[in-house]
Order: sequence, then structure tokens, then C-alpha cells
Amino acid sequence: MLTWIALTALLLFSIATYMAARRRVVAASGGKTAALHSLPGYYGTYAALWVGAPAALLVLVLAMFGPRLEAGVLRVDPPAAVQNLTGPQQDVFYNDARAIAHGGRPSETIYDGPLKTALDEKAAQSQRISGLIEYGAIGLAVILAGAGAVIAFPRISPQFRARNKVEGWIAGLFIACSVTAVLTTIGIVGSLVWESWRFFQAVPIHEFLFGTEWNPQIAMRADQFAGAGAFGAVPLFVGTFLIMLIAMIVAAPIGLFSAIYLSEYASSLSRSVVKPLLEILAGVPTVVYGFFAALTVGPLFRAFFNWIGAQIAGGPFDGLGQYLMQVQNQMALVAGAVMGIMLIPFVSSLSDDIINAVPQSLRDGSLAMGATRSETIKKVVLPAALPGIMAAMLLAISRAVGETMIVTMAAGLQAKTTLNPLDTVTTVTVQIVTLLTGDQEFDSPKTLSAFGLGLTLFVVTLILNIVALRIVQKYREQYD
Repeated sequence: MLTWIALTALLLFSIATYMAARRRVVAASGGKTAALHSLPGYYGTYAALWVGAPAALLVLVLAMFGPRLEAGVLRVDPPAAVQNLTGPQQDVFYNDARAIAHGGRPSETIYDGPLKTALDEKAAQSQRISGLIEYGAIGLAVILAGAGAVIAFPRISPQFRARNKVEGWIAGLFIACSVTAVLTTIGIVGSLVWESWRFFQAVPIHEFLFGTEWNPQIAMRADQFAGAGAFGAVPLFVGTFLIMLIAMIVAAPIGLFSAIYLSEYASSLSRSVVKPLLEILAGVPTVVYGFFAALTVGPLFRAFFNWIGAQIAGGPFDGLGQYLMQVQNQMALVAGAVMGIMLIPFVSSLSDDIINAVPQSLRDGSLAMGATRSETIKKVVLPAALPGIMAAMLLAISRAVGETMIVTMAAGLQAKTTLNPLDTVTTVTVQIVTLLTGDQEFDSPKTLSAFGLGLTLFVVTLILNIVALRIVQKYREQYD
């Protein structure tokens, strides 16, 4: 709460500083703003940045890392009663002390005797440390804001290059954001590579990439019946690409034909109605698509195939009929079809923008040569837009490969090496979620296999994106 109060106060102080600096430079110029090097707003912005930016950054940093600092200081001098506890028990103890200090609800652990006394002392200490961090942050922010005002105001003059300085602040902000994005990417890739390396030390990489059995259950003790585990990822990637293929069979033609209609045939009124309705599908959460697949599409498909099986059972295709009569709700076809519906606005919107980017002069030239509208679209517009359309398709494939919720709810969790769309399959992302659900220790091949799957999937999607960019760069047409 104090953090938000401090940030609000800094915002108000920055606004006041902005107004004061602006009035000061206008007064110094005698009201002749044409004599100023920069617009008056730049002078106010320069002063407000010096006053607000460093102080707000300090408050935000201490708000983010203050709890960790508090938890670290709290463990410096553990009481004798706490030293006798195990590591997990000590974690619960200190968490309860911080919960009591901040008015939260501790765990259901019962403390009595010296342990209860130690808990009360640590709760009081936690409260003091938290207050010291919060009020210290506010005090330092006030000092920084005052120092910023002392630095900025003496520089305010009609000849001061305020615009250049403000643009320097903005350039610094852009650089910081770019560096943050790059460091985040490096951190993600680094963590994946490191944990995957630990996994491949326990499981050979060739067994992982080319194995045909996936059963990550491993016996933790000698008396457990769980086996040594099997980490062949082929069934997972087969299931992933089977569902992706079904999804693209649904999304590609519908999305592309929708884009052609919207860009070439639809009136402005129809376009203004149909395009937003299509793009509404992009805003539906994937878990809603999962519910739709599990509760509506799955039962409909099962009833349809069971009915076909009942019709052909007993005839020359009795075996097929018996199989279709046993089809259940969960199957690759259900997950792929619903995923394809989810990808329609993705393909349609990108393809529509790409087709609209084709110069009108190409259409006019084709029509002037006597071609019909459909011939113009087929022979001129689509070839010109083909690189962009292919890139949109590959980006949609990358989106389909990473989908989790729809597959979890509609395709099952059974790893099978099959191309039968009526069978239950699972995907890489679903297995990653399954492996990391609940309390896990990152020391066993079972848990570390999630990072191996993640790294492999990362490489696959990266290759797809690189291929999409290469197609665009190689076949892109340059028009005046």
C-alpha cells in the first residue's frame, strides 16, 4: 500500500515540477516562445523526468526485491529452537512468521513452548524489517526527487537544449527495454539448455530423439514398481504434428478463402461486420475452446462415427464398423478441428493484410487486359501475396504446435505413435505441463525431461519461424 502511495505522490510531484519548469522558461523568455530552443513542454518534461524517474525506479526495485531481502535478513540469526528443525520445517516456520507479520494466514502447523516464543519474536522482527525497507525506500525516493530538482532547475534557460535531453532519456528507455528483452531471451534459452544438459546426462540424446516409447515414471526406491522409465519422444512429436496437420487442414482453406472474400469481394459494410466477427475468435481463451471440444465437438464426433459404425457393422467392413462403434470423445480429430477453428482468425487476418498490400495497379492492369476478377485473383494477386501467405501459414503452425489446453481436454494424455485421427494422442506441451504439475524435485530424469522436450520444441518452432522469414525474404516482391 505504501508503495502505491509513494508512486502516486511522485507522480503528483512530477506534474507540479513539469508545470513549474514550463512556467519558469516561458517567464525567462519574456513570453516569447519563439526565442526558446525547444518547445516549453520539453523543459517541463526534462525537469519531471529528473524528479520522478530515478525515485520511481528505486521504489519499484525495492518493492520487487524487498520481500526477498526481508526473508534473507530474517534467517541471519535463527533461534536455538529453530536450528533443530529440518530444512523444509524451517521454511514453513519463516513463512508463518512473515505471514503473521503482514496480517496473513499462517499454515496449520502447531507451535508451542520455545518454538512459539521464537515465532512471535521472528514475526515482530519481520514487521520491523518490512517497515524499515518500505520507509527507507520512501525516504531515499524523497532524497532522489529533491536531488533531481536541484540538478534540473538550474539548467532551465531559453538556450538549454531540452528537446535533445528528453530524446536522450527516451532513447535510454528504448535501449533498456531492448536489453531487457535480449537478456530475457538469453535467460530462457540458457535455463532450457542447462536443465536439458542435466537430463541428457541421465538419458542418451539418441534414445530421447528416436525412442518410440514414452513412459517417464521412474522408481524412486528399490521397492517401488515403476521401472527405469522410457523417454522416447517420437510418440509425442507424432501426436503434436498429427494434431497440427488436422488444425491446418481446417484453418488454412477457411482462413485464406475468408481473407480473399474480405479483401476482394466484400463491400465495405460487409467487411466492417465480418472481419470483427472473425477476429472475436482470436480473443476467446483456449480453455474455452477446450470446453467446447470436450462438451460439444467430442460427443458430436463420437455419435457420428458410432452411427456410421452401426450402419456398416455386419457387412464386408465389419471390422471397421466395430472399431467406429468404439470411438470415444477424446481423439486427435476433435482437438485438431477445434484448434483449426481457433487459428482461422489468425490466418484470415494476416492473409487479409497481405492481400490488401498488393498494389491496386496490378489488379487494374490485369482487368484492363481482359481478365475476370477471379482470374486476376488467381493469376496476379495470390502469386504476388504468396510469400506473405506462406509466412502466415507457418506462423499459424508454430501457434498450433505450442497449444496445450485444447489437446489436454480433447485428445487425451496417452502417448501413441499413430497417424489415426480417431485415436487418443498427446503432445509435447501437454506432457511438459503434466511433468511439472505439483511439487517436483528437479533432480530426477522424469522432471528434467520436461526441459528436454521444451528445448526440442523451441528448436522446432525456431526453425519454422526462420523458414517463414526466409520465404518472405527470398520471394518478396518490391513494388513502387
